[in-house]
Amino acid sequence: MASDDKPVCLIAGAGPGSGAECARRFAAGDYRVALLARDQDRLKQLEAEIDGTKGYVCDVADLDGLVATVENVTKEMGAPSVVIHTAVSGVLEGGGASKFMESDPTRLERNFRVNTTSLLYLARATAPAMIEAGKGAIIVMGNTSAMRGKANFAYFAPTKAAQRILAQAMARDLGPQGVHVAYVLVDAAIDTPRTRPVFAADKPDDFFCKPSAIAEEIFHVAHQDKSAWSFDVEIRPFGENW
Repeated sequence: MASDDKPVCLIAGAGPGSGAECARRFAAGDYRVALLARDQDRLKQLEAEIDGTKGYVCDVADLDGLVATVENVTKEMGAPSVVIHTAVSGVLEGGGASKFMESDPTRLERNFRVNTTSLLYLARATAPAMIEAGKGAIIVMGNTSAMRGKANFAYFAPTKAAQRILAQAMARDLGPQGVHVAYVLVDAAIDTPRTRPVFAADKPDDFFCKPSAIAEEIFHVAHQDKSAWSFDVEIRPFGENW
C-alpha cells in the first residue's frame, strides 16, 4: 500500500506515555499518524523515532487553534479515520495542591477546557468525514475520576465525568452513522517518568499500567467488528484494588 493510501490516525495529546505508545502501535498497524502536542521538541523526537508520523504543535485548550490544526492535518495527510483523545489537564495536581478549599478555582475551567471541551471540538471537526465514509473511530482515554470523586480531586474529577458523558452522548449519536466512539478507562497509575514519582515512587513495576499495553487495547477497540462494539472499556493491572 502506498504511503498516501494508508489511513490516518490523529492523536490529540501525544505525550511521552500513552500518546507516544499509541503513535507507535498505529504506525505499526499501517497508519500514518498525526501527533498533536504543545512541545515541538517532543514532536520532532517522535517524528524521528516513528516512521509515518507528523507532528503539529497544538494546545488543545486553544479551541480555535485546535480546529485549525485539524483542518491542516486533513489538508496535508487526509481526513483521520481514527481519532484518539489522550490530552489531559489536572491529573498530576491531585495531591495537596488541589484541596477543595485551598486551590485556585479557575483551575476547574482550565481542566474542563482541555479534558472535555476540546473533545467536543475535536469530534465536531473530524466526525463529518467519518460519517460520509460510513466508518471511523473516536477513542477517548479516561480514568477512575470519570466514575467517582475523591478528596483532592475536586478540580479534576468533574471534568473527567463530563468527558465520559459527552463521549457517551457522541456514541449514541454517531454509532448509528457508522462511527464507533468508545471510552477507555484506565483504573491505575500509568508508568511514565512524570506519574511514577507523583503517585507511587516506591512501587514495583507491576503496580503500574504500561503505556504500551494501553495502546494495544486502544488499537483493539478502534478495530472492533461493528456487530460487537464496546463503549465503556475498563483496564487495570492484575493487582489493582477495585
